Amino acid sequence: MTTRTMRRRLHHGDVDGKRHGELFDSSEADGLSEPLLGNRIDDSSVPVPTLEDIWDDDERRKQHIHWTFVFSQLIAQWAQWLANIVLGSGSFIARLLPLSSTSQYGSNRKLLQPSLSPLQEARLRDLQKRLGVPFDGSRAEHQDALKKLWRLAYPDRELPSLKSELWKDMGWQGSDPSTDFRGGGFISLENLIFFAKKYPDSFQRLLNKRDGTRAEWEYPFAVAGVNISFMLAQMLDLQTGKPSTLAGVRFLELLADDEMAFDNLYCIVFLMMDAQWLAKRASYMEFNDVLKSTRTQIERELSLEDVYTVKDLPAYNMLTG
Repeated sequence: MTTRTMRRRLHHGDVDGKRHGELFDSSEADGLSEPLLGNRIDDSSVPVPTLEDIWDDDERRKQHIHWTFVFSQLIAQWAQWLANIVLGSGSFIARLLPLSSTSQYGSNRKLLQPSLSPLQEARLRDLQKRLGVPFDGSRAEHQDALKKLWRLAYPDRELPSLKSELWKDMGWQGSDPSTDFRGGGFISLENLIFFAKKYPDSFQRLLNKRDGTRAEWEYPFAVAGVNISFMLAQMLDLQTGKPSTLAGVRFLELLADDEMAFDNLYCIVFLMMDAQWLAKRASYMEFNDVLKSTRTQIERELSLEDVYTVKDLPAYNMLTG
């Protein structure tokens, strides 16, 4: 089965008895709080457990919860004891201690807002202004941007109308791409255009799914890109004034060196996501899990002490390799 055939099957196949398009909730136009792709599975083949199985599972679950609680309490007490010792000393280490705390999915520990240079302030304002622009299919400049993306993606193909089944080839869920932006906003389209222009080889590899053994139900490329833009904005805490999470604070250092740090980071994360997709042998229903593990991976890289620019990130080599 060719790559194009596999992508087309995703658009026209049934999942859980519904058309593929029905997996997307289009009711939340601007209040998106979760990735756009669903994570449901078909449980028709799962055997029905017996009553004895349920009792056994319940007992094991209770034991697991009990011991998890005990260990978490011990760890919390130990961490508090250590923090009291370090913080009480007033040492330099105490001032750095918050930087070592991240959650499994998202840097929820708030840090003191750093002092920014005038250049960082200006670049942060410009980025936040971009994040605040919703996609509007009625605006000529937004329509032109969509056309530009098509020409970059398929330079040898005729440009379709703004509502055409051909847009599904790029990984939009329907014939009208404007319905897929939602929480991603116009910046997610700008990110895709930036990726196609600055790193065309990497862009084409991902667009056409050239690397590795692909799943029969692949993630839709363009909608995945919208997800990544949205995830990055959340992770970096960019819509709440000055970022105060670990990932957000470290990103401000990257922004001081590179005005397009967000766009460059977007390209890196897209490649990281695809690499994890292949490593996990994932298929469409596992997209959210892959995106979460990708977020954890980029958070780890941003927390490294010797990362001051986008090029210092270990995963940057994926763009240049």
